[in-house]
Amino acid sequence: MDIIKYLKRISISGISLPDYENLRILHRNHLLNIPFENLDIHLNIKIRLELQYLKEKIINGNRGGYCYELNGLFYNLLRNLGFNVKMISARVSDNSGGFGEEFDHLAIIAETDRLWLADVGFGDSFIEPLEIKLNEVQKDPTGFYRISEFAGTDYLSLQKSSDGLIFKDEYIFTFKERKWNEFEEMNNYHQTSPDSPFTKKLLCSIAKENGRITLTDRNLTVTEGNVKKIADVKDKDDFNNKLFEYFGMKM
Repeated sequence: MDIIKYLKRISISGISLPDYENLRILHRNHLLNIPFENLDIHLNIKIRLELQYLKEKIINGNRGGYCYELNGLFYNLLRNLGFNVKMISARVSDNSGGFGEEFDHLAIIAETDRLWLADVGFGDSFIEPLEIKLNEVQKDPTGFYRISEFAGTDYLSLQKSSDGLIFKDEYIFTFKERKWNEFEEMNNYHQTSPDSPFTKKLLCSIAKENGRITLTDRNLTVTEGNVKKIADVKDKDDFNNKLFEYFGMKM
């Protein structure tokens, strides 16, 4: 891994120690510089969980990716910088009481002086790592978060709230360490199945200091503070023009 190029891609000149403050900076800058996107799926380009492939795509090619790519790459960066990290599997909420299969989502647990949940591949989610401290509400620029035990199981639930009062499950996870290749089956599922949310529409989204920019094949949403502006996407040419204008990328 070319650490210097990777750090430059996320606007960081160097990292001195594998401590929480540097983990926070890395996590935040990753989300502010590398978009969550699924363009390859709609271009019929196979997404491969290989370091060299992702280096060319995301680091050299100025692209983004989805969880298996972004968190897989970020995990390897953290390891190379001396952080104590492990990959974990998460099961994403379907918003109706159910959850996806095991390996539905890839996230990271990092240990410094405390345990942290890191995740740069879940789209509109927490900007800074969350401390794994049960039932404590943690405020983030994107909302309020809480990690709780899940219904008497071995799982923990990551929950989000817009007001700090009503929380909804985002995903459930355990501390069991996983290997990258264990996610291959679900990686293939999410880029080929008509039931996967990633095959249903084009998506490119990135966090900003005071909001988020999200582009789909239907509309462009620009959020700044409490102001949200939505513009229709007329056709493929319009999508490509907006993709280049807001993300510096070409389809």
